[in-house]
Amino acid sequence: MTNIQIGAQMYSLRDRCQDEATMLSAMKQLKAMGYNICQLSGYNTAIPAERLRDMLQESGLQCVCTHTSFDLMQSDIDKVIRDHKTIGCAYPGIGGLPGPYHDSPEGYREFAKKANALAKIFADNGMHFIYHHHAFEFHRFAEGVTGLEVLYDEFCPEMQFELDVYWVQMGGASPYEWIEKVKGRMDIIHFKEMNGNLANQGGLMTPIGQGNINWTKIMKTCDDTGVTYALIEQDNAVETDSLECMRQSIDYLKGIGGRF
Repeated sequence: MTNIQIGAQMYSLRDRCQDEATMLSAMKQLKAMGYNICQLSGYNTAIPAERLRDMLQESGLQCVCTHTSFDLMQSDIDKVIRDHKTIGCAYPGIGGLPGPYHDSPEGYREFAKKANALAKIFADNGMHFIYHHHAFEFHRFAEGVTGLEVLYDEFCPEMQFELDVYWVQMGGASPYEWIEKVKGRMDIIHFKEMNGNLANQGGLMTPIGQGNINWTKIMKTCDDTGVTYALIEQDNAVETDSLECMRQSIDYLKGIGGRF
């Protein structure tokens, strides 16, 4: 059995996270499937942290990380810290690179400086700032570097990566190599499945185990590099039945030694 603990990224169930009652019901159903940890993202941010804390306690889930607005982090980091302490979460993160920084290596460097400043404040409060990427960070600029390589070089020790297996592969890189590359700089990873499609364009997101990623190898690589948590994310689960997609994913990973 793997050492990492696997949980649910609530963004996969965002269709069920827009009001308190429906979200709490979804959380309880995840718990009944065998999930014990989650990432809060994609929910109605009008739900206050105090209520989220109560919902976590009632459902039996623990929030290990979030995706939070980078703008809010910059404008009111005290609130972000306060809210994360309220829900007992030590890993505030952002779900992607803000738009103004996409276009050049210098843009990535400018973002890294701002993120590093926030990461040091989070660290002073016992927290770890995590960065989640997509495929565009693997675009290779004329200077010969990719955006993620720039961030790898520019992030301070307090900044952590939250690699997404699907997006690494979609970007044309090896998820196994990147997990090894960020050893010691990543406590949390996203498990997301990729399958081919008849249109021969991109890659299809499916429940874990219904695609072509070698999850036994992924889990071993995570174990070898000291990853603590993995969150299952399927962006398009809301297009069918998001809870059923999460059920299929947990059933598959349990069958190959996943620990929940």
